[in-house]
Amino acid sequence: MGSSSSSYAPKTIYLDVDGKVQKVVFSRHCSPCDIKELLCSSSNIPRNTAIMMVDLEGALVSIDPTMPTNSPNSLYKVISLSTGQLGEKEDMFQNVLSQVAEQFSRAFRINELKTEVTNRLAMLEKRVELEGLKVVEIEKCKNDLKKLRDEMTSRGGGRVGNCPCKYNFSDDGKKLNPRRDVPSYPKYTLSQETIEALKKPTFDVWHWEHNEMLSCLEYMYHDLGLVKEFNMNPITLKRWLLGIQENYRSNPFHNFRHCFCVSQMMYGMINLCNLPEKMTLTDMGILMTAAVCHDLDHPGYNNTYQINARTELAVRYNDISPLENHHCAVAFQILSLPECNIFANVELEAYKQIRQAIITLILATDMARHGEILDSFKHKVDSFDFTNEEHVTCLKMVLIKCCDISNEVRPTEVAEPWVDCLLEEYFMQSDREKTEGLPVAPFMDRDKVTKPTAQIGFIKFVLIPMFETVLKLFPQIEEIMVQPLRDSRDHYEELKQIDDAMTEV
Repeated sequence: MGSSSSSYAPKTIYLDVDGKVQKVVFSRHCSPCDIKELLCSSSNIPRNTAIMMVDLEGALVSIDPTMPTNSPNSLYKVISLSTGQLGEKEDMFQNVLSQVAEQFSRAFRINELKTEVTNRLAMLEKRVELEGLKVVEIEKCKNDLKKLRDEMTSRGGGRVGNCPCKYNFSDDGKKLNPRRDVPSYPKYTLSQETIEALKKPTFDVWHWEHNEMLSCLEYMYHDLGLVKEFNMNPITLKRWLLGIQENYRSNPFHNFRHCFCVSQMMYGMINLCNLPEKMTLTDMGILMTAAVCHDLDHPGYNNTYQINARTELAVRYNDISPLENHHCAVAFQILSLPECNIFANVELEAYKQIRQAIITLILATDMARHGEILDSFKHKVDSFDFTNEEHVTCLKMVLIKCCDISNEVRPTEVAEPWVDCLLEEYFMQSDREKTEGLPVAPFMDRDKVTKPTAQIGFIKFVLIPMFETVLKLFPQIEEIMVQPLRDSRDHYEELKQIDDAMTEV
């Protein structure tokens, strides 16, 4: 995140502790966990207690280094989340358990699994009861339920290749819909510092919890004027975002944080390139919504695996971009739910055009089409015409491609952990391919690839040529987006030289 010299000064906030003013000073480089521990200590609350902080109006204040400062006249209050306050969460969780059990019964109808499901759900309920209904334990139980649902899906469909997918299309044409009764998430007060940082590629995506990322995404839709343009119900927007989050899996790389990463980069490019002055608000909505939905329900195994293993997705989509087609299908299944349809108030013909445009952009993220799409854009860029619909569509395809693979644009400390996540996912796939006797790509083989070798070629021959082409249309991206790519290339080439020297020794 870019910062001025003032960002290195300590931050001071004022708390209401038993009617007295308590001053708290902390470094802007403290982690959220350190700040929470400091707040507990200052408020006479035992360590490791789940807490939240509210302002005078009762609005939640995000506990992180970028929280807004206050004064002794506008005190914050730290509240302990006691078990009494978690009553509503307990009710919500019981509803979740009953709904998941009901969905299993309705979607699979496998009698021999009923006992197993009942026992495991009962065990989870007992676990929640015994561990005091702590918020963190509830989240762990929800993750267990999610894994259980994925496991049951993979066992219920009898698929070739056994690649699990949340949506079972093979059971008499019925599908498992996204959860309907999704809870609301608290509204966080975004500081001005956070609001400004959101518009920049330097934004550090690792410091945010899921609820905070949801709030940031919600802010982007309001800030761009999309809620007003499409006459969205703000509650529907919240429910849609929750439905989106629920349908990203916990993969090492292709997860909800990656979704947020791509969407934030899209929001940053929209601002950096002044796109609202050159394109329509409908175009902005298409770009943002495609970015949010572009990897929905990604199973963690790429198209090559799907095709070689002859999975259900590959068979269904005739080996043509099976994952990207699936992401589109899941996106519009979520939008088909009235409570999640952010385009409910758009006229039918306009909606058809929006739907087709979103599908076009998500399908463009298949890297097998990279050369085709970039060549098309290169032929248009020197005489680009923003009034030409074909030119604008091609630009939007290139923009979502840039955002999808833009991690190396970010600062090294933000970008490098993503390389580890991607390699972990690659190694999971290659290990499985070896076990199943399928071809293994060298760049995914843990015995052949290193971080420098994985990145150098990708940056030199994919990222830099694409971003330098976009640079012709938007010169303002050179310093903040293209130069970091060149620096990243140099960084990994230096690492490779060190690795080679150590190998020779």
